[in-house]
Amino acid sequence: MSLDSIPSVRDGSPRPDFPGPHDSPGSPHDRRAIAPVAGVLLLAITVVLAGGVVTVALAAPSDPPPTASLSLSAVGDEITITHRGGDPIDATALTVRVRVDGEPLARQPAVPYFSAAGFHPGPTGAFNPAGDETLSVGDSTSFRIAGTNDPVPAPGRTVTVELAVDGRPIAALETVVEPGNT
Repeated sequence: MSLDSIPSVRDGSPRPDFPGPHDSPGSPHDRRAIAPVAGVLLLAITVVLAGGVVTVALAAPSDPPPTASLSLSAVGDEITITHRGGDPIDATALTVRVRVDGEPLARQPAVPYFSAAGFHPGPTGAFNPAGDETLSVGDSTSFRIAGTNDPVPAPGRTVTVELAVDGRPIAALETVVEPGNT
């Protein structure tokens, strides 16, 4: 290619948007590969950002867990939870974990239930599937830990009950066991 065949501007210099005979790849006049590379990079960035937004949106919890004021009592082998105020709690979405002196029970209550290994049958309130499975303000619900479970609550021991709704903690309650019927 000769200089005569390259279009030029009025002063006779070569046009800057056409490569000259001495331009090499990577020079300011070699723009042939920039557009496809830029397009691919923009597409990749868009896909990564869209994926991140979708991941955050799907991972976010849909509703906050209920907020409630609860109290705990333990008399003999009977554990009672009373709803003092706040949102109602759906017992079917509730997970209950019990510890005695910091040691978890060998068998945890899967509420609601009527009869379960490690527990006396017939819990009361929302923990019994035959009743209303919603724990509302003023309601109490209870269960009795059987002697076949370990450790067994006894007077003077500390009982801790942790409650979670759909895997999200809502309360950690603690009390000392009082003497009572076992």
